[in-house]
Amino acid sequence: MTFKAEYIWIDGTEPTAKLRSKTRILADGAELPVWGFDGSSTNQADGGSSDRVLKPVFTCPDPIRGGGNVLVLCEVLDTDMTPHASNTRAALVEVAERYADQESWFGIEQEYTFFKEGRPLGFPLGGFPAPQGGYYCGVGADEVFGRDVVEKHLDLCLEAGLAISGINAEVMPGQWEFQVGPAGPVEVSDHMWIARWLLYRIAEDFDIAATLDAKPVKGDWNGAGAHTNFSTKAMREGYDPIITACEALAVNAEEHVKHYGAGIEERLTGHHETAPWNKFSYGVSDRGASVRIPWQVEVEKKGYIEDRRPNANVDPYLVTRLIVDTCCTALEKAGQV
Repeated sequence: MTFKAEYIWIDGTEPTAKLRSKTRILADGAELPVWGFDGSSTNQADGGSSDRVLKPVFTCPDPIRGGGNVLVLCEVLDTDMTPHASNTRAALVEVAERYADQESWFGIEQEYTFFKEGRPLGFPLGGFPAPQGGYYCGVGADEVFGRDVVEKHLDLCLEAGLAISGINAEVMPGQWEFQVGPAGPVEVSDHMWIARWLLYRIAEDFDIAATLDAKPVKGDWNGAGAHTNFSTKAMREGYDPIITACEALAVNAEEHVKHYGAGIEERLTGHHETAPWNKFSYGVSDRGASVRIPWQVEVEKKGYIEDRRPNANVDPYLVTRLIVDTCCTALEKAGQV
């Protein structure tokens, strides 16, 4: 007897990496071996020395194939078994372990847009739909497009055991969101990459493409983000650490924005529920701020913050590493751990 293992990895395409995968047949009970691939076809090597290594790091049931088949998320290594330059997970693991005692939690809100025949799902041929207003969390065939794909994706994520915690229709037609978390920085990132792969894969069956483009339609339409909610144990127990974290993000704002996804200047304009990409701000219940402190957090004097800057196309390994490094360093220095 055998089972199918779908090896999934993040490639070296710039400025936004792509997901790749291939199938390996293994004997029942076999451990998942390291595997290889042609890095010259994934922007991770040149043709003269193209071998790259896939190291399994996270496994879950394959909800599409079912049975005993599995999805296998991998880190990419060079042949000397060190992390490849495109491997952002390895650096996150190091930072997460360094600050593990602060018990960081994340929840990432992944927005995305369906496209069919070159235009967003729900956009009429050669024109535009009604202005934004009724689409967000809407209902009805005149305002909601792609729900069958979204519901199937949700079911698959649950069957895979991912920490998916919700879905909703977004502000633009054909635009949706799913949330992953709360979970630790490595777990939430691993689960997000698998959830993205499942989204792309199941959309194939409906002849629809899902894109994480940060500004899929120019003009008076919302972009697509990956709002990132964050807390540490100290933040969940008191308000002063929350302010410390916000102030630390202010000091490191430029470094964060640089790694928060391609096309961030097009999305973070100061309009459409965003703050300008080059001006940092934080505030209570303010969706026009770079970082929002939810109203109930101010009332209860404890909780979490929402970094609203990351693009939909952000690398979750990068955003979680940067936030943990910046905030946990400041909290440690302030003695708020």
